[in-house]
Amino acid sequence: MQTAYLICMKKDITDKFAANVFDYKKMRKYLPKRTYKAIKTAREQGGELSKKDIEIYATALKKWAIKKGARRYAHWFQPLNNFTAGKRDSLYSVDSDGNAVYKFRAKELINGEGDASSFPNGGMRQTFEARGITKWDYAVFPFIKGNCLRIPTTFCGAYGEKLDKKSPLIKSSCALNGQAVKLLKLLGFNSNNVYSVVGAEQEYFLIDRNLYKKRKDLVYTGRTLFGAKPCKGQEFDDHYFRPPTNRVIAYMNDVDKELWALGIIAKTEHNEVAPCQYELAPCYSKSNEACDQNQIIMETLCETAEKHGFKCLLHEKPFENISGSGKHNNWSLKADTLDNLLEQGATPQRNALFLLIITAVIKAVDDYNNLLIASVSSAANDMRLGGYEAPPQILTVFLGETLSDIFEKIVSGNFTVGSDLLPPVITSTDRNRTSPFAFCGNKFEFRMVGSSQSIADVNTVLNTIVAESFRQFNDKLEKSNNVFKDVNDIIADTYSQHKRVIFNGNGYSDEWIREAQKRGFTNASAAQSLADFSDVKNIELFERHKVLNGKELIARKQILLNNYCNTVRLESIVTCEIYKRQIVPAIESYVKELTTLAMQKSQLNLDCETEQNKIMLLDNILKKSDKLAELILTELEKENNDVETKAKSYSDTVLPTVSKLRVLVNEAEKICPKSNWPLPTYGQLLFGEK
Repeated sequence: MQTAYLICMKKDITDKFAANVFDYKKMRKYLPKRTYKAIKTAREQGGELSKKDIEIYATALKKWAIKKGARRYAHWFQPLNNFTAGKRDSLYSVDSDGNAVYKFRAKELINGEGDASSFPNGGMRQTFEARGITKWDYAVFPFIKGNCLRIPTTFCGAYGEKLDKKSPLIKSSCALNGQAVKLLKLLGFNSNNVYSVVGAEQEYFLIDRNLYKKRKDLVYTGRTLFGAKPCKGQEFDDHYFRPPTNRVIAYMNDVDKELWALGIIAKTEHNEVAPCQYELAPCYSKSNEACDQNQIIMETLCETAEKHGFKCLLHEKPFENISGSGKHNNWSLKADTLDNLLEQGATPQRNALFLLIITAVIKAVDDYNNLLIASVSSAANDMRLGGYEAPPQILTVFLGETLSDIFEKIVSGNFTVGSDLLPPVITSTDRNRTSPFAFCGNKFEFRMVGSSQSIADVNTVLNTIVAESFRQFNDKLEKSNNVFKDVNDIIADTYSQHKRVIFNGNGYSDEWIREAQKRGFTNASAAQSLADFSDVKNIELFERHKVLNGKELIARKQILLNNYCNTVRLESIVTCEIYKRQIVPAIESYVKELTTLAMQKSQLNLDCETEQNKIMLLDNILKKSDKLAELILTELEKENNDVETKAKSYSDTVLPTVSKLRVLVNEAEKICPKSNWPLPTYGQLLFGEK
C-alpha cells in the first residue's frame, strides 16, 4: 500500500512539472511528428524554420494555451534594465459578424511591435523614433504565467539596434560555438555544438512587509539608508544552513510549486549567512535559458513574498554591517559529444583539451579584466563587493594548488600536455570563498554578480572573451604540424604571460591588496569601471565576433552610467528627505523632553548633567547633519551634462557625504529612545524585536 502511495505521489509531482510550459512533452502531443522534429532540430542545432512549420506550431501553441486558461499573450523580452517587459495582447478578436474568435497565427508568434521610446536606449534612438520590434526566440520554451502566454523574444529598434539583453547573449553564444567547434576539431574531437551552461545562485532577504512599508528608504530604494547596528548581527555564524522557520518554509514551498510549474527546479534552498537572508539555486541550463529562468525566479520570489506577508529584497546591500546579496554565476562549457569540457578526462588527449580551455579562460579574464568587472558594476554592487562574504573588486582567478602546480610544471617542462596523465584535480581542490572567479572542479564560479542584476550581461561578456581566446588559439593551431606539441607550447606561453591573474590566497587580506597593486590591478569603483566599458579594445572585441557594434556598446555604457547616477541621486534625495522630515523632528522632540526634564530636576536642585550632555550631543549632531544635508542637495543641483563626469562627482563627493550623514544619524538613534525613533530599527527588521 505504501508503494502504491509513493508511485501515485511521484506521478502527481512529475505531471505537475513544467505544467505551464510548452515543452517537448506538449509539442509531441500537439504537433505532427515532422513539425515536432523540425522544431526540436532548430532549437538544438540552429537553423531556420519553414513558414508551414511555424504556422502549425502557432496553432498548436494557441490550442494548448487556451486549454490551460490563457486569455492573453505577450512577447516577453528583457530591455536594457534588470527587468522584463511585455505588452499583453488578447488571444481573441472580433470577426466580420461581430463574434469573438481566437486570433493567434504565425505572424502574431514570430513578430510583434510596440513603443520602444520609453525604454533605455543610451542615445541610439531619437525620442520620436518609437518603433520597437520583438522577434520570437524559439530556443526557449513559451510558458504561461498569470493567465498570459509569454513568448520569449528579442527586442530591437526599427533599424536593427539591439535594445535588449537577450540579443547580444544569443550572438555571444554563436561566437563561442563557432570558435569552440573549430578548436575541438583541431584537437581531433568532432562536435557540432558547443555551448555555455549556467547555474545562477540567487540570494535574497525576507523581511516583514508591514515593517517594510514604514520605511521610506526601503520603499523607494530597496535598502536602508539609516540604521544603527543592532545588539547582534551575524558574528555568531548562527544563521547559515539553519532550518528555516515554519513561515519561511511555507514561503519556500510555494516558490517551489510556482517554479516547478514553470519547468524550474530549485535544486537547493537554504538560510544564508546574514539574518533574514536566503538562497535559491536552480539546475544548470544553457546560458540563454538560464537568463530567462533567473528573471522568472526573481519575479516569483517577490510575488510569493507578498502572499506570505513578506517583502523580498533583491538589493545588493539592504543592511549595513552584515553580508549583502550576490548571484554566483556558475559557468561551464558543454559539447554535444563530450559533455562538460571543464571536467578532466581519462586520457592525456582529453586532458590536453581540458587544460587548453582552462588556459583560454585565464587569458580571457586577464585580457578583459576591466570589461568583466564593468559587466557587474553598479552603485548597489559597489556597496557589497569587498565586504563580509562578498569577493573583492580586484578580479583574479582561483585554480587551487593542484591545478596551479600542474601549470607551473608545464611551464618548467616537467609535465607534457597530451602525454602525461593528470592527478585528480577535483578531489584535491579546496574552495576559496574570497575569490571572485574560482575554478570549482568542473565549472568557474563568478561571484561578483549582484543579486538584482540580470545575468545576461556577464554571460555575454564571458562567452565573447572566451571565444576570443579560442580564436587566437585556433589561428596558431591551424598552422600546426604537431598539434599537441603546439598545445603544450600555447599553454606554457599563455600561462606565463597571464599568471598575474592567478591568486589562490585570502582575497580579504591587506597583504593581497598591496600585492595586487604590484601586479597592476586596481580596486576601482563602479563609476571608474563603467567609464572604461566602451574602450576601443572592447569595441573591437564585440564587433569582431558580431555581438555588439560600437554604437550599441557605447549606448550600454551610457545606460549603465545613467543608472548609476540616478541610483545615487535617488538615494541621496531620500536620505535628505527622511532626515529633514522624520529624523530632525524626532530628535527635536526628544531634546524638548530632555529640556523639560532638566528644568524640572534643576528646580528640585537635582543634578541634570546627564540630560544636558545628551542635549549638547544631539544638538551637535543636528548642526553637523544639517550642513551635510545641504551639501548633498547643493551637489545634486549642479548641472553636468557629461554622464562620466557626473558619475565621478557622485562617487567622489556625494556618496562620502551621504555616508557621513548616515553615521551621525545612526549615533542619534543610539541616544534616542525607541519610542521616539520614527523608523523600524535593525533589531525589529532582522530579529523581530518588539
